[in-house]
Amino acid sequence: MSYRLRLYAYEDASEGELQAAEQRFRTALEESLGHESLVLPVYNAYMRLVGIYGESPAEDVLSPEELEIFTQWQAAELAATTAALGPHRYMGDAQFEIRPA
Repeated sequence: MSYRLRLYAYEDASEGELQAAEQRFRTALEESLGHESLVLPVYNAYMRLVGIYGESPAEDVLSPEELEIFTQWQAAELAATTAALGPHRYMGDAQFEIRPA
């Protein structure tokens, strides 16, 4: 399942810098999850879990399968954000949007 990725970042970033960061994010995300085809289904499942349990649920409220999806997405997103924005990933208001292509 293909997806579109968009980075909303610092106002002073050039279009080239945004595109390079998006590519680094995409590459790291796909490598962390195992394949491009897994990004959208895992992301959608994660977002459903966040809708049900919130962004920081206690592990004992999630089933083993839900916990696997939850932790898998969070680890992939962290790796992708680190790859895209580097060591200063906590500075600023950069956000990524993932949606179907």
